[in-house]
Amino acid sequence: MKTDSSYALGYSAEEHDRLVRQAALVAPWTDRLFRAAGVGPGHRVLDLGSGLGDVSLLLSNIVGTDGEVVGLERDANSIAKATARVETAGISNISFVHAEASNPPLIGQFDAIVGRFILMYLPDPARTLRDLTKYLRPGGAVAFMEPSWSPSRGLAAHLPLYSMTARLIVEAFVKCGVDPEMGTALNRTFLAAGLPAPEMKIEMMLGADSEFPRALCYILTSLVPKAREKGLALDALGDLSTLQHRLQNEMRESGDPLPWLAAHVGAWCRKPDSI
Repeated sequence: MKTDSSYALGYSAEEHDRLVRQAALVAPWTDRLFRAAGVGPGHRVLDLGSGLGDVSLLLSNIVGTDGEVVGLERDANSIAKATARVETAGISNISFVHAEASNPPLIGQFDAIVGRFILMYLPDPARTLRDLTKYLRPGGAVAFMEPSWSPSRGLAAHLPLYSMTARLIVEAFVKCGVDPEMGTALNRTFLAAGLPAPEMKIEMMLGADSEFPRALCYILTSLVPKAREKGLALDALGDLSTLQHRLQNEMRESGDPLPWLAAHVGAWCRKPDSI
């Protein structure tokens, strides 16, 4: 069980910028996952860990004007920014609830409970899912996307600097109580929550442009305060201000693409009538 439920990446403006960039890249995968799970027009959907509202905005398009999206988020500043984005977009079918994932003050039932890169941060994701399913109608969908760092690290194991950077990111996550392999843990998490074994799919983006080393450096930068607080030494990476340039040179010299952070695992199932 994870021991630290605080958000390892923090809530800085830089981290918010990173999340928006990340959301744009993974939006197509997220859209496919939710549609495969059966989320559709007219549905009422709970977005767990809604953050800056990117997943909620995507869901708004899927459920349409007859549907509703409720974002559940613990950080008030993130909700304020998400609300401003929704208002700027002129969208009226999204609302946000400021609460922890455990025992939130939700009203009514949902047709789907979904999330992206959120269960990895929870101290007991199976319990959270089990508690939330009481708000899910029978036959409703549960769909989550979570990371698995093992495939990307294996693919780029011949790149020393990339390997060291990815290893330290994973170690920082673990020290902060975060599960960097939550993606492949989704099967047992669903089962432990009393749900059926999910359908699952894994995808990984590869590329050789500057966005790939940049993404690695941005997530490391967001982790640095917590990593140092937990006693993780980052000196082996040298000057962090030049890390992106050095990673890009390593990629260019090898002629091989970099993985974009972790592989992403999507899992979905339907709530049985008996739960």
